[in-house]
Amino acid sequence: MASTDETPDRMKVAFLPDRGVVKVAGDGARNFLHGLVTADMLKLAPGEARFGALLSPQGKIIADFIVVEAPPAAGGGFFLDTPRALVAMLVEKLNLYKLRAKVMIEDLSETLGVLAAWDGGGATKYGLSYADPRLPTLGLRLMIPPHLVATAAAELGASVVAVSDYDAHRIALGVPQGGVDFSYGDAFPHETDMDQLGGVDFTKGCYVGQEVVSRMEHRGTARTRAVPIRYDGSAPATGTAIMAGERQVGTMGSAAGGRGVALVRLDRVAEALSQGDPLTAGGVPIQLVRPDWARFAFPGDSKAAE
Repeated sequence: MASTDETPDRMKVAFLPDRGVVKVAGDGARNFLHGLVTADMLKLAPGEARFGALLSPQGKIIADFIVVEAPPAAGGGFFLDTPRALVAMLVEKLNLYKLRAKVMIEDLSETLGVLAAWDGGGATKYGLSYADPRLPTLGLRLMIPPHLVATAAAELGASVVAVSDYDAHRIALGVPQGGVDFSYGDAFPHETDMDQLGGVDFTKGCYVGQEVVSRMEHRGTARTRAVPIRYDGSAPATGTAIMAGERQVGTMGSAAGGRGVALVRLDRVAEALSQGDPLTAGGVPIQLVRPDWARFAFPGDSKAAE
């Protein structure tokens, strides 16, 4: 959707067509989800959201999502804001785990979409709104019927902008997105920075894949990470190898406006930087940028990389 206002200080909203919605409801819904996902569902309150994931027994991410609990006045239940391409698979997986749990699992993606709002504050009575739990600067999100996007934006006093504007905002913050910055089924939560962005609760009880994730946390064995990068000129294509001389040290993910996200081997990048070897992606020089939210040892820091 095109922008309706060029005022830079005005709140922006973008409809995210690549997001779907799964509802999990019923008397046993909270405990059901709590025993499966990386987020602590027992601490979740109506109107609040958590970042989390369903993992394989080997600790790899099957699907990640933002889960929000609807207030009782709105009917209650837990709504998962997740990649639309993964919805059918996620519903199938949850149903496999359901057994005798008193829960109902529904794909609501045909009637509900996800709207992102950032660069400002506001409220609307339309849809189910929640703060993005990953970073405050990511703003708000709303689950809303698509035909109400313009109405909700007007009530927020916001400009409706293209989804590419939201992608550029996310990329500038260095927040990875599954499917472009990492592959589902092939990445651990630490590698996608879920541990940095509130996506893993290390104090909760058991969940699928917990042993592997806990071991990586306590041993500090996450040598691969999604990190922000900066480049000049044309953006390297997603999937381009990141090189330090003749050695591959990572893979390029999403990019926009001179910023990007890349999946890199921290130890190899640290070694390259210590030797003065420049990093390139498809011949384009790149530089790693330490995000404010990163608590792990970053290449170029005085500390050794993980």
